[in-house]
Amino acid sequence: MNKSSLISQIKQKKSFLCVGLDADPNLLPAHLKLQKNAVLAFNKAIIDATKDVCVAYKINTAFFEAQGSLGWDLMAEIFDYIPDNCLKIADAKRGDIGNTSSQYATAFFNNLKADAITLSPYMGFDSIDPFLTVKDKWSIVLALTSNKGSKDFETLELASGERLFERIVKDLYNQYGSSNLMFVVGATNDKDIGIIRKLAPDAFFLVPGIGAQGGSLKSVCEYGLNKEIGLLVNASRSIIYAGSGEDFAEAARASAKSIQNEMSFYIPD
Repeated sequence: MNKSSLISQIKQKKSFLCVGLDADPNLLPAHLKLQKNAVLAFNKAIIDATKDVCVAYKINTAFFEAQGSLGWDLMAEIFDYIPDNCLKIADAKRGDIGNTSSQYATAFFNNLKADAITLSPYMGFDSIDPFLTVKDKWSIVLALTSNKGSKDFETLELASGERLFERIVKDLYNQYGSSNLMFVVGATNDKDIGIIRKLAPDAFFLVPGIGAQGGSLKSVCEYGLNKEIGLLVNASRSIIYAGSGEDFAEAARASAKSIQNEMSFYIPD
């Protein structure tokens, strides 16, 4: 899915919601745990219930990689089940030297058919290049994350006076532009979202941290919106675990719909 297609879906659905499919087998509804393919059934039900009110799904690959080869097969089936009018994000946080990154790009873009992958930029440009050269695929680079440990490195001040995350955004944006480069920007960072927006005015941000992590959609929009919306706001636990009974999918839809309703006010006709 290229940038114009993503923007078109945002306008059509009046939504810039990304649903995080972080399905922990231990947290599935009790009635599903009795099924052989419980994780698959859970994710399919969540997708069916939310696909008309979101524009992206983000699969946290760790929950599947932990299951070995069976987990990879399951992840592939879920990626394939996601509708083509939704961006399919592999939240894998890869990043390595060029030839290794090329293999990762093949694994996620060609084999799993993901549209996008999250990346760590700390090994430099040559660790990012192999992903960004793939047509109509997205590289989503960690900039400023919403976890407590982000202060350990991401906000360190450099000799230039910039913080590390600012340097990363500025250099990558200047090098690659915004046609298939996004940045991960945590919703709990408020005003820093505005700083990153000035550094990358036309880029899309993948924004985790609303819902269970306490970030505010209003603040994210205040500081992060651009003329093309420029945001994919992710919610995971607050949607997929909104209910724990047999009506879990209906509860997930209600939660997603509530967020989409709020988002619709920020999307012009």
